[in-house]
Amino acid sequence: MRFHLIDRIDVLEAHRAITARKLTSRQEEFWRDEGRGPEMPAPLVLEALCQAGTWLIMGSTGLRRRAALLSADSVSFQEAVRPGDVLVMSGRVESFGDETAVLSGTVTVGGRTVLSADAIMCALVPTEDLEDPEAVRRMYDRLTRGARITGAAPKEAAA
Repeated sequence: MRFHLIDRIDVLEAHRAITARKLTSRQEEFWRDEGRGPEMPAPLVLEALCQAGTWLIMGSTGLRRRAALLSADSVSFQEAVRPGDVLVMSGRVESFGDETAVLSGTVTVGGRTVLSADAIMCALVPTEDLEDPEAVRRMYDRLTRGARITGAAPKEAAA
């Protein structure tokens, strides 16, 4: 992933849901100021939600499969994200098959919804086609330390 927009996974319910978070920092390179002060570009807020969905897919498949974005039916941006905001990504599975998954979710800051997205369709591809499986395993272990994980597939080497 070019931008790592997940700092921690709080809850992962395999094949069902994920809650993850990201603490934004003024030191990050993505801030844009168009006269209202620094804001996180809206597409990166959506990317944060999609990354949470990717971790849900990987956690559900023993890190063997990951999501590659195909489309999103509906995306609504409600508020700007500012430096220091804590993004909370909540994603849920709408459908999960062998080749594709459909997810929906929200991103909130301080309990206020800043983004909602419905029917995010993803292709499920072998993790090793996009990233080093060992690096993915180390990152997953770091992100899920202290998380509540239920129903996750055992972690195995990517096939």
